[in-house]
Amino acid sequence: MDWTLGFAAIALLVAGLVGQAFEMRRIRVAQSGDEMGSPSVFTHRSNFKWYAVIGAGIIIWYVAERS
Repeated sequence: MDWTLGFAAIALLVAGLVGQAFEMRRIRVAQSGDEMGSPSVFTHRSNFKWYAVIGAGIIIWYVAERS
């Protein structure tokens, strides 16, 4: 395993998951105050950048494991 790629992948995964959590909270509060949000918060437009970061982390992790 290439450790530099592994650390980069872990950093991307953590940053993506934490960023998405803060983004979802911001969307939920903006849409419905402080109540429970709807399932459409997952398909909100601003979440797709975090999905891309998470996906890139998974792909880099896979490449690191195979090298």
